[in-house]
Amino acid sequence: MSAEKRKTLGLALGSGGARGVAHIGFLAALEEAGIKPDYIAGCSMGAVIGGCYASGMSVSRIKELALGLRTRDIIDFTPGFITRMSLLRSKKIEVLLTDNIGDVKIEDMQIPFRCVATDLYNSKLHVFESGDAALAIRASSAIPGVFRPVKTDGMFLVDGGCLCRVPVKQVKEMGADVVVAVDVLINASKPTEKVGNLVSLLLRVFDVMDSHNTSLQRIIEGDLCDLLLEPEMEGLSQYEIKGLDIAYNEGYETGKANIEKIKELLD
Repeated sequence: MSAEKRKTLGLALGSGGARGVAHIGFLAALEEAGIKPDYIAGCSMGAVIGGCYASGMSVSRIKELALGLRTRDIIDFTPGFITRMSLLRSKKIEVLLTDNIGDVKIEDMQIPFRCVATDLYNSKLHVFESGDAALAIRASSAIPGVFRPVKTDGMFLVDGGCLCRVPVKQVKEMGADVVVAVDVLINASKPTEKVGNLVSLLLRVFDVMDSHNTSLQRIIEGDLCDLLLEPEMEGLSQYEIKGLDIAYNEGYETGKANIEKIKELLD
């Protein structure tokens, strides 16, 4: 494959909580094959992984951080942690992001990057194209009711997955000739027999709505996506920090299995 003739590659990395660790494995498989994306758009966990990679962080470092995560690293268990707008604070997530990608601006990232969030004031999707990367990623991954919304520039922002689980259209509009999307929530809304408490109720509602919206979005977007990849992670919850190595391996194996298809698309 001739580098000078290669088409540009855009990755659309979808939301997925703990399952999103599969994105790291996918990126590792691409790197092993000598393929580097020209553009990245992410939502929620896809924004976290994609943003870290676009900022210049190595896949090995992202993997080290992700597989080393524990619940206490992102959830504040201090007394009175339930706030007026969320069950949990977002301070630990903010610190975690800032400590690892610094105060980098989106427009200064090594790989052109975008991420999406949902503005509750105007009921529209907001695409971050510039500004504080850590703030944008935090907004993109603020699960409604669980983590505190992000207020900025007259907007009230929560998880982009409310309106756009996998930002295919956004990475296409960045200029990508070829769009490869990775959706890690293929079976997240499968039938269940129990919804145990308020938190699980909120999350279940979010999953069902998200699944329905994503199905409609794929019909509307038509052929914008050249290759849709859905790592199989049945049994893994996106809301529990466990099985992260399984998610990584699933993403890696999915990437390896599709390297030749991606190379053909880029020729």
